[in-house]
Amino acid sequence: MKGVLKKISQINFGLMSPEDIRKMSVTKIVTPDTYDEDGYPIENGLMDPRLGVIDPSLKCRSCGSKGGDCQGHFGSINLARPVIHVGFADTIHKILRSTCHSCGRILLTASEIADYKDKIEYLMNNEDSLTNIIKDIYTVARRDKCPHCEEEQEDVKIDKPVSIVEGNYKLTPSEVRERLEIIPDEDALLLGVNPEVARPEWMILTVLPVPPVTVRPSITLETGERSEDDLTHKLVDILRINQRLKENMEAGAPQLIVEDLWELLQYHVTTYFDNEASGVPPARHRSGRPLKTLAQRLKGKEGRFRSNLSGKRVNFSARTVISPDPYISINEVGVPDLIAKEVTVPVHVTEWNMEEMKECIRNGSNVHPGANYVIRPDDRKIRIYEETKEAVIDKLEPGYIVERHLKDGDIVLFNRQPSLHRMSMMAHEVRVLPYKTFRLNLCVCPPYNADFDGDEMNMHVFQTEESRAEAKTLMRVQEHILSPRFGGPIIGGIHDHISGAYLLTRQSATYTEEQVFQILRKAKMPLPDRTGETWSGKQIFSLLLPNDLNMVYKAEICRKCDECLKRECKNDAYVVIEDGQLLSGVMDEKAYGAFAGKILDHIVKEYGTDRAREFLDASTKLAISGIMKAGFTTSTNDEEIPLEAKERIEIHLQKAEEKVDQLIEAYENHELEALPGRSLEETLEMKIMQVLGEARDKSGEIAESYFDINENHAVIMALTGARGSMLNLTQITACVGQQSVRGGRIDRGYNERTLPHFRKGELGAKARGFVHSSYKEGLDPIEFFFHAMGGREGLVDTAIRTAQSGYMQRRLVNALQDLNVKEDGTVMDNRGVIIQTTYGEDGVDPAKSDYGKVVDLDKLIDEMRIKSGK
Repeated sequence: MKGVLKKISQINFGLMSPEDIRKMSVTKIVTPDTYDEDGYPIENGLMDPRLGVIDPSLKCRSCGSKGGDCQGHFGSINLARPVIHVGFADTIHKILRSTCHSCGRILLTASEIADYKDKIEYLMNNEDSLTNIIKDIYTVARRDKCPHCEEEQEDVKIDKPVSIVEGNYKLTPSEVRERLEIIPDEDALLLGVNPEVARPEWMILTVLPVPPVTVRPSITLETGERSEDDLTHKLVDILRINQRLKENMEAGAPQLIVEDLWELLQYHVTTYFDNEASGVPPARHRSGRPLKTLAQRLKGKEGRFRSNLSGKRVNFSARTVISPDPYISINEVGVPDLIAKEVTVPVHVTEWNMEEMKECIRNGSNVHPGANYVIRPDDRKIRIYEETKEAVIDKLEPGYIVERHLKDGDIVLFNRQPSLHRMSMMAHEVRVLPYKTFRLNLCVCPPYNADFDGDEMNMHVFQTEESRAEAKTLMRVQEHILSPRFGGPIIGGIHDHISGAYLLTRQSATYTEEQVFQILRKAKMPLPDRTGETWSGKQIFSLLLPNDLNMVYKAEICRKCDECLKRECKNDAYVVIEDGQLLSGVMDEKAYGAFAGKILDHIVKEYGTDRAREFLDASTKLAISGIMKAGFTTSTNDEEIPLEAKERIEIHLQKAEEKVDQLIEAYENHELEALPGRSLEETLEMKIMQVLGEARDKSGEIAESYFDINENHAVIMALTGARGSMLNLTQITACVGQQSVRGGRIDRGYNERTLPHFRKGELGAKARGFVHSSYKEGLDPIEFFFHAMGGREGLVDTAIRTAQSGYMQRRLVNALQDLNVKEDGTVMDNRGVIIQTTYGEDGVDPAKSDYGKVVDLDKLIDEMRIKSGK
């Protein structure tokens, strides 16, 4: 498109007058039919050829353009009687309520009118303030007597959606229109109607615009019969009733019949504009489906704005199931060759890439890396076929564009829905791989919240050099290792990475040189020189660390023992790294796990994202290599405890249940003392919950004391932070514990009891959902039922919370979408209003902060100088 580019400064919205609608109309529509027996559009019918054509073989009778080029033209229907526009019913009600029914003046005194006029003139360009002034006028202009003609005023009410009632009399649309016509222009402005672009009486329709055929195209079904659009169906109804009303009025029919038909016309016009108006039964299709009329086309998730304008389907994108690949880099994504041959990258042909592009064309569309299309300098697109590719190669010269296949190293966008934060869409480098799934490094699962139980993800291929460069700089995975939520790692080792690192670096882990070389080879790491000595796992892990790294911290596996502050900690939880050598401590979630990795966090902040990516790629491969060497499995055997432990747990749980019975007895004998601000019943429930909670925890501690961290893989996973928790193991081994519904013990079910198995009013532990058994033992039917109640609440809760938080996020995004951080650090909206004088009040990008704290660069530089001795 060539021409003068202009910037729109403002848009004014007005109403169309009946004259405007008639002027815009190319024909009056009078016939409620669409096509004749031969399938031709009927003159003055709803498919009149003057309204535009869709069929490419036909020409428009209004503009002469062919179907596809013709945008369509409006028609009009002259209504036999006026009807109220449902979209303006509220406004009409407010205007009638605020104006005199006799003289049409606004119910304000002369001084109030002058005062409000000044305010409106002053705020003419401030939409929000203007809206508030109009609201204020509607509130003030409610008087029992007109200040201008002293006429008594009756109360005007609206009976939704469009019935206006004055006192006990229902006004007809004609009477409403007459009232609106006598309102002077200067008063209309005070009522929020700008007389330059609208008059209040135009909100009552006397002529209805008929949208072009292009807006409501008819489709031909497989059977050959035509199916009309919902809007056309509705317009047919309007025309039929309008015709009947006109005939009855001309024939002098009784007033009652005319009014009934008038009501019916109002109903059809109302449902034509909005088929979900409150208090109106929706118009339905023959099948019983409610018709999608004008408002339904525009609003909501499936409407025109959200479905076709804000978001739409795009080309150069692919979607398939994801599967794990621990051997690709965090920056990479494995793309199936099938997809790589289908989505393309446009490459401008130059003297330097001419041979490469010729090779792509030679390979064609079936061999990777090939090309699918060539675009000539005159923008003509040529598909590459086996027979024509040599001819295309001969003509190829600088200025052509070749749409080549996706190949290794290309930058693409990768996304998983729901996209909740900026790490839900990151840039990856392509690795073309066989099979049909996208391959993803496991470290990148947490930010996407992805798992491999059937999740699908989307890939978008950039089409310009600028977008590729921008994505590579700003959106690559390695640039998002630190989360903007808390300034710490969100990408890091998970599950087997953590178990593997622990098994590799624990005190008992020693390896022969041969085993070390095997582990390093499997992890695709460079091999050190042979020395013939035995290696510890800590030495192997030290190969990955920067040579000048110095750190001391407590590992995740720390059991809060006093010895943690010494290197002799029995759990080896005291991590010491000196000059890149791991001297003591084990690697677990605290080392390089997602959300917790201290070493990873330190490397990102001290050595940059490239070094952090190298460390993460290498350490996860090494951990997997280590876990394969050591072997790692879990079974029900891991949750086995000796008989002695079971007996201890049983005695402890019995004591707890007895304690509950004592509390109930004290309550029934009125000996229980109420806690401050609590009723006696609440006090009893709180104390019982406390006793039973402690009972479960204590039974867990008993079971835990019989577990051996060196041998028990389930415990290793729980303590290192790889997966699960000691609570899970407690519930499997010892006792599931109290089931809760609505934050308390289960108290509803049958009349005065939870289940028919209990006495009325029974308050004991078992009767109110305490599950004495463990998962391993198995629950009895009553326990199972209570457990299912608790579980169901969890599922329902999750579903409701997801919907609520999704809608809240949407509202928040819409409210904040126009905020912008300017170069001077201020935050402004699109009107130039300052929201914050400094971004976030401290000017700190949370992703570049140290867990929310400002990084002091001067202090950092001084520390580095001291370290380097300069």
